[in-house]
Amino acid sequence: MKIAILGTGCPKCVRTEEAVKKVVAESGIAAEVEKVREIKKIMEYNVMMTPAVAVDGKVVIAGRVPTELEIKKILGIK
Repeated sequence: MKIAILGTGCPKCVRTEEAVKKVVAESGIAAEVEKVREIKKIMEYNVMMTPAVAVDGKVVIAGRVPTELEIKKILGIK
């Protein structure tokens, strides 16, 4: 599984990245977490508001910081 955190580095983007990495680490799932900061690459996902999270190329959250519970649900973690 590939998880992309889309954002230029604002505080909300940083919190999103931290939350996703924490959930992945605690759950032990096999996932690659990538931070995408370049505006051109973010636009390739058709995202107009950051932070955003994409899983295997599909945007699942955009424009807000997800909770850890939301991240777990998106990743299929119980």
